Amino acid sequence: MEDYKIPAQTRIGHVHLKVSDLQKSLDFYSGLLGFEKMAAYGDQAAFISAGGYHHHIGLNTWHSKGAPPAPEYAPGLYHTAILYPERKDLAQILQRLIDAKYPITGASDHGVSEAIYLDDPDGNGVELYWDRPREDWPLGPDGELTMYTRALDVRGLLSLAH
Repeated sequence: MEDYKIPAQTRIGHVHLKVSDLQKSLDFYSGLLGFEKMAAYGDQAAFISAGGYHHHIGLNTWHSKGAPPAPEYAPGLYHTAILYPERKDLAQILQRLIDAKYPITGASDHGVSEAIYLDDPDGNGVELYWDRPREDWPLGPDGELTMYTRALDVRGLLSLAH
């Protein structure tokens, strides 16, 4: 095959998740994380977004109503990553999670971004993050991107929450 590069402007448009209980998922994604419900198909599916887009996340029970979470050690989605526009926005959702006593599974500084990790009600991984400006990304001596995983400065992040 000839060399092909996907256009640089290409983005992931949305993720569609199989869930066991639509209302529990809406309570998490809309009630806790703040996504807006754009459309619903009874108690089987809902489409939610940030900022009025038709949908960033689809939720459905078409093949999964009442089912247990997928096995941890099986192929499938590792996590859905939700990109916040500013560091302050990440700080505010972190404070909201803490106030709600929602379990957080991890928090990392990746050099290019800062991230909070948690699971939705069905055990689907969720990453909440913001990207540092591109000019601040860590580069090695050869100019290649050198991402890492270090402890997140939670105290510094939370100082921006108010």
